Amino acid sequence: QGSLPIVELFDLLIAFIPALIVVVLLYRWSLGSGTALYALARMMVQLAAIGYLLTYIFLSDSPVIVLVVLMVMLVVGSWIAMRPLQNRNRRVYARALVAITIGGVSTLVLVAAGVLRLEPFYEPRFLVPLAGMIFANSMNTLSLAMERFESELGNGANYLEARQRAFHAALIPLINSLLAVGLVSFPGMMTGQILSGVSPVVAARYQIVVMCMLFGAAGISTGLYLAWARRDHVKQAA
Repeated sequence: QGSLPIVELFDLLIAFIPALIVVVLLYRWSLGSGTALYALARMMVQLAAIGYLLTYIFLSDSPVIVLVVLMVMLVVGSWIAMRPLQNRNRRVYARALVAITIGGVSTLVLVAAGVLRLEPFYEPRFLVPLAGMIFANSMNTLSLAMERFESELGNGANYLEARQRAFHAALIPLINSLLAVGLVSFPGMMTGQILSGVSPVVAARYQIVVMCMLFGAAGISTGLYLAWARRDHVKQAA
């Protein structure tokens, strides 16, 4: 009782049925099903590999290995965040990397040291999954803001107008999730804890921490990027 059932290979294939329906829709509507298929295949390979890698990381109990993992996550996440942009360059990438690092790492340290009080501080079983949630969420929010900011400037908006619209649009999914949690949705971490036998009250407290850290880290990272983007806009205007 309280343990999760083992997902067999056949059961895993069943889980792909809804995703494949979406791929068919993309193909029928000529929206590029190849990208979605590639993303699904890459997701499967990456998660299978990370399952073995995390086992090694957890057993190693090494702060150096944890630091390297966090650095890789930041570097790759910042690169992916730029994907929707038409104009990608080193300056934009560096700005995204620094923004996610400041917003994400500061939030991670606050939660690990101030809320969870991890001992040791670098406890990989907690730190790596938390960092993954924080960095990925910041990456997605920043990516939305970057795309909208570039689009608004391209449509003739000034810097302040583009910044306001980009920041507002990027935070819509996060604010929606804050409003819906517990009423419409039960987020992954809370669901996983409940399925594994943790008290719903305890799971809810952890989920509050997670929602706050995701909203804060993403908002800080995005705000920093948009604030620093003013310098480029001023140069272009001049």
